[in-house]
Amino acid sequence: MRECILDKNLARCTCTYEPCPRKGRCCECIAYHRASGELPGCLFTADVERTYDRSVERFIALHQKGRR
Repeated sequence: MRECILDKNLARCTCTYEPCPRKGRCCECIAYHRASGELPGCLFTADVERTYDRSVERFIALHQKGRR
């Protein structure tokens, strides 16, 4: 397994939840959101990510409308 390159991940991380302890640690972020029945914020547009609605239903609805 490849090692996490925190600096590189942080530069690309679009999560706006600043106190998040998983910021830049993608494998931890994915596991956390998956356990909560959600998707990570990086899979949403910036305006939707800021709502913190990271539900699978919201993701599907956005993509059914053709919004990417």
